[in-house]
Amino acid sequence: MKLPYLLPWLGAGLLAIFSCSKSSTHPLPSGQDQPSITISDVTLARQPRQNISFRFYLGLSTSSTQEVTVNYHTEAGTAIAGKDFISDSGVLHIAPGSTQAYVDITVIADSLRRPNQTFYLVLSDPNHATLAKNKATGTILNQDLPYLPTSDSGYTSPLSYPGYRLVWHDEFDEQQLADSNWNYEIGGNGWGNQELEYYTSRPQNVFLSDGKLIIEARQESYGNNAYTSARITTQGKHEFQYGRIDIRAKLPVAQGLWPALWMLGSNIKQVGWPQCGEIDIMELIGKNPREVVGSLHWKKADGNVATFNNKYDLSQGDFSQAFHVFSLLWSADSLQILVDDIPYVKAARQDLSDGIYPFDQPFFFIFNVAVGGNWPGPPDQTTIFPQRMFVDYVRVFQQN
Repeated sequence: MKLPYLLPWLGAGLLAIFSCSKSSTHPLPSGQDQPSITISDVTLARQPRQNISFRFYLGLSTSSTQEVTVNYHTEAGTAIAGKDFISDSGVLHIAPGSTQAYVDITVIADSLRRPNQTFYLVLSDPNHATLAKNKATGTILNQDLPYLPTSDSGYTSPLSYPGYRLVWHDEFDEQQLADSNWNYEIGGNGWGNQELEYYTSRPQNVFLSDGKLIIEARQESYGNNAYTSARITTQGKHEFQYGRIDIRAKLPVAQGLWPALWMLGSNIKQVGWPQCGEIDIMELIGKNPREVVGSLHWKKADGNVATFNNKYDLSQGDFSQAFHVFSLLWSADSLQILVDDIPYVKAARQDLSDGIYPFDQPFFFIFNVAVGGNWPGPPDQTTIFPQRMFVDYVRVFQQN
């Protein structure tokens, strides 16, 4: 063969060789023509009486002309398989032309109020698709459930006393707070003390469980406030003058919390505060977890607020660890405030003589948990929410 005929053949061959070499150094990306799979997170409130399904949706970025398959399985997080959800695994099929499918995972019914829980649905081994997101979170909302037991340990008081009769009580054994006994005070205006909470009537903040009244303070945005809680009264429904009052309660003790069991004079709408009088059977400032304060307030002759009070300190433990009984012994001419039958505030009429004596008229109850305020100060990084006050009963005895 002559050289002029060989060169054209070599040129075409070399061009083919160089073209193949260039292509081999830049391969097409794997899965370039395949759709990608994503999976959505799911958040649902748990139900107390029936199981519910958490539906996890899978989506394709574009439909495929081929059937797409992907393996899935559940993984436990803070939620426990077999107790909180039913574990599952399998293969999910997405038909040609479709862009969506789903997997249902069963969440087991429960009524216990507790922190929210999580579990996961994990994808693997896709066929005719790639994974853009291979794991979704299922969040089980438990914080609004109705059952919240607590240890009943602590001090107790009797249902009768010699020389007294039981004239009214609430043992909180019903399913919900009785409207015939209690009012809900609503709002977030600081309540005269620069408090930070918004008081609501929601079951998230006040409910009955296991024979206890529970007032729950939460850190959450509500109205213009960063916290919620509850404040209930017997105003206009149950008002009392003299006798013995016992309230059995367990208290929140964190920084910035201010639980109180107290009374105001029933004529507050006519004369205002402090002329109506105030009896604080129990107040606790969260930074002092072993100390409660009992106080009497009224209006002095010069118009200022008069205060007669004292504090009571536990010898061990704090007021969140067990129930204690907070009591008032009240007659026409004296008042005593007690913890576990130990009197620590004792006032005779002559001790409260500056101004108009208000403690010879009916008073009504107020139970609340304040957050922040002039006295306790705000919560800080040590304050863990929610915080709760448990009240086992309130009982009013009067002399025969």
